[in-house]
Amino acid sequence: MEGFNFSKYEPQPGKTKFEQLLDLFMQLLPYTSGDAEETLRWMMELDKQFHLTDENYGMGDFIQDLKDNGYLKEDPAMGTFALTAKSEQTLRQKSLEEIFSKLKKSKNGDHPTKKPGLGDEISPDTRSYQFGDKLEQIDFTQSIRTAQINHGLDHFELQENDLQIRETDYKAQTSTVLMIDISHSMILYGEDRITPAKKVAMALSELITTKYPKDTLDIVVFGNDAWTVEIKDLPYLQVGPYHTNTVAGMELAMDILRRRKNANKKIFMITDGKPTCLKIGGRYYKNAFGLDRKITNRCINLAVQCKKLKIDITTFMIASDPYLQQFITEFTEANHGKAYFASLDNLGAFIFKDFESGKKRRIYD
Repeated sequence: MEGFNFSKYEPQPGKTKFEQLLDLFMQLLPYTSGDAEETLRWMMELDKQFHLTDENYGMGDFIQDLKDNGYLKEDPAMGTFALTAKSEQTLRQKSLEEIFSKLKKSKNGDHPTKKPGLGDEISPDTRSYQFGDKLEQIDFTQSIRTAQINHGLDHFELQENDLQIRETDYKAQTSTVLMIDISHSMILYGEDRITPAKKVAMALSELITTKYPKDTLDIVVFGNDAWTVEIKDLPYLQVGPYHTNTVAGMELAMDILRRRKNANKKIFMITDGKPTCLKIGGRYYKNAFGLDRKITNRCINLAVQCKKLKIDITTFMIASDPYLQQFITEFTEANHGKAYFASLDNLGAFIFKDFESGKKRRIYD
C-alpha cells in the first residue's frame, strides 16, 4: 500500500518565513482532516528532513505567530490547539486559488450556450438593432462604423438599420447541492480520494459565497446514511467504515432543492464506487459484491424523478471500472445529465468549468 509522497519543499521568493510556512501549513491541513496538532507534527518531521526553519526562526516562533495572527487557538487547560474561523476561511481561499490555477490550464468541460440576450457580462458579439432593444444595449462605435460603410464619409447619417446591439450574457441564480461520498473506499488501495473532494467543496463554497452571494450551496455527505454539513465543517470531513448509500444522498439532496426558490437546480455528486447500501424501514440492505439491481434500480428511479423536477445531476466518477462506468452512463441517461470520469488531479477543473458554464443563461429579452 502506497502512502503519502512528499517532494522537497521549495519556498517562494519574496515571502517571509512565516508566510512560507503558513502556505505549507494550509496545504497539509486537508490531509489531516483539519487536525492542527497532527499538522504541526508533520511539519516538525518535514523540518527535520528539509530544514524549513533556521536559528533565526524556529517552529516555536511559527506556532506563536499562528496564534498571534488568529490562525490558531490554544486551550491552556488541556494544552491543545485548534483551528480558528480565520484558518477555515483561508483554507477555502487557498483551495479556490489552487483549483483556478489549474482551471486556466485546462480545456475540459466547456459547454457554451447559443442564445444571446440581455444580461450581466458583455459579449464580443453584436447584431442588428431590433424593435424593443434598449438604448443602453447600442454599441455606438460599431454603429458609426456600420453607418460609414453603408453611406460613405461624404454624406454621413445614422439610420435605424445601422445600429448595432452589443450582446450580454445573463448570470442565472443557481441552487447547488454537492454530494460527497465518504464511504471507506475513498481511502482504500493506498489512494487518498477524500482530500481532493474536500478541496473542491471548500473552493466551490468560497466561489459561491464571494462571487455569487445570491446562490445557495448545500453540502451532503453520504455513507450508510446521508446528512448535511456546514461549510465551516468541510476541512474536518473524514471517511468512515461505511457502505455507499447513494439513494439516501439523492433523497436528501432532492428534499433540499425542493425547498429552494431558484429555477436552476443542480446536484454535483463526487463518488468513487458503486452504490452498495439501501435503507429499508429500520434496517440496512447491503451488498458490496458487484452491482445489485435492487439498489441500482432505486438510484435510476431517483434520477428520473430529478429530471421531472428539472434538477440536473452531474456525476464525477473517480473510478475506471467498465461495469461502474456503464452504470453511471445508464444513471446519467435517465436524468439527461452529465457524467465525467475524472482523475483526482483534474476533478476541480471539471467541476468549476461545469458550474461556471451552468451560470450562463443567454436569453432573448
